[in-house]
Amino acid sequence: MKITLSILFFFVASCVYGQVTDTLIQIEQFKRELLSLQADVANIQINLAKSETRFKRGIAVATLGYSITIAGGLMLGRKYDELGKGLLIAGGVTGITGTILMVDAFKFLGRASRKRSP
Repeated sequence: MKITLSILFFFVASCVYGQVTDTLIQIEQFKRELLSLQADVANIQINLAKSETRFKRGIAVATLGYSITIAGGLMLGRKYDELGKGLLIAGGVTGITGTILMVDAFKFLGRASRKRSP
């Protein structure tokens, strides 16, 4: 009877030890995943901040450029016709540059969605 109880005790103890070891491994994996997610969130926040500043800069440049284009268009056919033509060209180029800056700001958002290899 004592031998049977001893064998049963060691069997139960070994099963419990195995579960504790598995639980510790799972906790360590969970910690690694959590740290990885925190790093990803920090990276996304940095990319969003970069994207926001570049997008706002692009809006400002595009608005300035298209405002100059409108002013140049209003001058056409009047006393300052040559100045109006120059303003149309300069405003158009500036507006297109601002639009390119706005579109270029989205490349930082694309970086946030790429998956990294482990």
